Amino acid sequence: DVQVVESGGGLVQAGGSLRLSCKTSGFYFDDYAIGWFRQAPGKGREAVSCINDNGDSTWYRESVKGRFLASRDSAERSGYLQMNALKPEDTAVYYCAAGRLCSRLTIEGQGTQVTVSS
Repeated sequence: DVQVVESGGGLVQAGGSLRLSCKTSGFYFDDYAIGWFRQAPGKGREAVSCINDNGDSTWYRESVKGRFLASRDSAERSGYLQMNALKPEDTAVYYCAAGRLCSRLTIEGQGTQVTVSS
């Protein structure tokens, strides 16, 4: 089956770190970009980060620049989002998505909850 599965969410204090993982299957990983979205309670979904298919280009939304780092591992068929210096406003369900381009992420996961306490 074509799918992506997120893991690594949890509860952390402000200033702490989490590493999200996005395990993929059912498609050729090296041809796909991996992106991350989030949705906080009562808010719309927003794009957080994306790494292109060969890993040489990344994008981050302004509010996470310098704190979050996207990476990927072809052998593991996985993408990762290292989140440092977490803030309460980072609390959200985080979703992984894959697609041929960062602008066309069509394979989405079920999400993983990240909660940052103050």
